[in-house]
Amino acid sequence: MSEAPTWSHDTSVWFRDPGRADRLSPTLEVVPTAENFDLVVIGGGPAGYATALYGASAGLNIAIIEKQKVGGTCLHVGCIPAKELLETAAVFRTVRDASEFGVNASPPTLDLQVTQQRKQRVIDQLFDGLVGLLKGRKVTVIDGFGTLHADHVVRVSGGLSGEVELTGAVVVLATGSVPRTITGFEVDGRFVVTSDEILSLTDLPATAAVIGGGAIGCEFASMLADLGTKVTILEALPKILPGCDADATKAVERAFKKKGIDVITGVPVHGHDPGENTTAVRYGDNGSLDVELVCVSVGRSPLTDALGDGTGVERTERGHYVVDEYCRTTAEGVYAIGDCIATPALAHVGFAEAIFIVQQILGESPTPIDYGKVPWAIYCNPEVAFAGYTEEAAIKAGFEVVTAKHRFMGNGRAMILGETEGLVKVIAEKRADGTGGRVLGIHLVGPWVTEQLGQGYLAVNWEATVDEIAAFIQPHPSLSELFGETVLSLTGRSLHG
Repeated sequence: MSEAPTWSHDTSVWFRDPGRADRLSPTLEVVPTAENFDLVVIGGGPAGYATALYGASAGLNIAIIEKQKVGGTCLHVGCIPAKELLETAAVFRTVRDASEFGVNASPPTLDLQVTQQRKQRVIDQLFDGLVGLLKGRKVTVIDGFGTLHADHVVRVSGGLSGEVELTGAVVVLATGSVPRTITGFEVDGRFVVTSDEILSLTDLPATAAVIGGGAIGCEFASMLADLGTKVTILEALPKILPGCDADATKAVERAFKKKGIDVITGVPVHGHDPGENTTAVRYGDNGSLDVELVCVSVGRSPLTDALGDGTGVERTERGHYVVDEYCRTTAEGVYAIGDCIATPALAHVGFAEAIFIVQQILGESPTPIDYGKVPWAIYCNPEVAFAGYTEEAAIKAGFEVVTAKHRFMGNGRAMILGETEGLVKVIAEKRADGTGGRVLGIHLVGPWVTEQLGQGYLAVNWEATVDEIAAFIQPHPSLSELFGETVLSLTGRSLHG
């Protein structure tokens, strides 16, 4: 990394609110009084706005360009609205099963209009808070489509801020991603939707096919099934949740089967034939499935169209910006982070990359991110969370491993909650005596495991040993004590194992 430049700190900007009624745009339009900035960020999603907030907190003069609303996919058509709908499904399950606790209630019905209104209130509150943070830290927010040109010149057009040209000593590309589509399943808003459109459903379909059994597909399948839709997952790969440990995947498949979700793996899809009220999805050799709705959930494609001529920034064959381990592109002084590069497409990874590059810009020496140890969280029911190696990947990497698994069906708190599906699995290096040494991976499936991953994530990233973790006391009764019990069994002794 070359010597850090000297930064100016002209943060005199002013804000005005053009209102919300005319278009889907930020409530905040900012007109810059200066054309030169320490840092210009193209893209206002999690990676982009985190760069702006973290950099501004260090005193950098920053401009951020967003063509829709700051907050990006995650806030508006991704993480937040999806989890809001999943929480609706959880409340529905609770009321439906209340009689098991002696609470007698009428069978629940769903008013999707109220659900959507609540979802939007949550989004609006978070959006307003983000706008307030950017304003409070004097970040210049420009509404429009930004393109990078030679010599760090960024031109903005097509937005409320008008035609703007600015220059950054450093430029950050954080342009995000869009849902990937499949030939033969063109989005029409009636029979075929993507993860964007399904979040705004006004009517619940009686039947649905989810094409793609990854994290997003499993979340939508779980949500729809819990609310009463008959769901079939069609996955081209041999198993759903690719990247998850095999035991975790099996646990999810068992739970999905109990919900009535049909999981069909190893089948490509070939198209669909619309009828009056349903469409027939063609898959595999001769398979056909009549459904009211098809949700295409086959991942996301990087959105990397923010390049003009002469930038020197290269892209891969799959469309990602080319970066090194420091998130530096092939152009001097230009970084790329978030979904537009080939790292895990997770909002919290975007946050980490934002902090990482700002620290570099400030002349600090941060350690590159170890993407093999980042935390993953999938919010279907049962939830899935993991960090580090799967058992298969650890063996492939040359480790001799020992594993332990404990199921939630024997956990007191899980029994009390009435949610006993799932397990905790810990993978450790095998010592000469057969016990576990350094923890290599932690995999959880079950109730609220996305909130339980913390200690397992720290164990993996701090390269803690089984003996070190087993010494910690877990509260009883709690869901988290199952992690402690699983680790304890790897010492060669256990309580309830």
